[in-house]
Amino acid sequence: MNEYSYQEQHLKSSDFITDIVIGMSDGLTVPFALAAGLSGAVDSNGIVITAGIAEIVAGCIAMGLGGYLAGKTEQEHYESELKREHYEVDNYHQKEIDEVKEIFADYGIDEAGQTLLANQLAKDKTKWVDFMMKFELGLEQPHPKRARNSALTIGVSYFIGGLLPLTAYFMSETPFEGLILSSIITILSLFVFGYFKSKVTGQPPIWGAFKVTAVGVIAAAAAFSIAKMIG
Repeated sequence: MNEYSYQEQHLKSSDFITDIVIGMSDGLTVPFALAAGLSGAVDSNGIVITAGIAEIVAGCIAMGLGGYLAGKTEQEHYESELKREHYEVDNYHQKEIDEVKEIFADYGIDEAGQTLLANQLAKDKTKWVDFMMKFELGLEQPHPKRARNSALTIGVSYFIGGLLPLTAYFMSETPFEGLILSSIITILSLFVFGYFKSKVTGQPPIWGAFKVTAVGVIAAAAAFSIAKMIG
């Protein structure tokens, strides 16, 4: 293979993909499990639909808020560490130089190379601090709109995922019939979602699809069984 014709393929926008996975997986699983549980305890599709819609709305808000708070916490943590790193560079210059040299030493660079690189890096304070944030603390600067984007992505993904199992109850006459149709729709949706999620993240697609599907089926079966026993 010509090395100049080879194009590297790496996963980008991992935060966006992570948010979709969180929202969609919970959206498919939780409302499905709730509807399955209610199907074993009530005899009206209207009750299942009403409870399902209420859960989806509440879930969207809760999951979206959780994503927003997580994004804000990540951003605030980064800003806090950035200020601390600026302070250390200003007040503990040599100590920070030594830490840079230790980082390069871990990559097998000799003493002379460590000193040269550390002194060159120290000439630009902004780049020096950025280097320490990445290689000493392992922190990447979050996108300024990370919290908002995360909230929207998770919320919308949860809403879409939650509607899929609930649609079956609009097309059936009894909760049991709705459960059968909902199970088919949800299992297929979980399998397709698990397949593409695994494919995008570089995992074995078929195995990933079965794992995601199994989680949803187990959750729904548990909810249905408990509701039946209580009923």
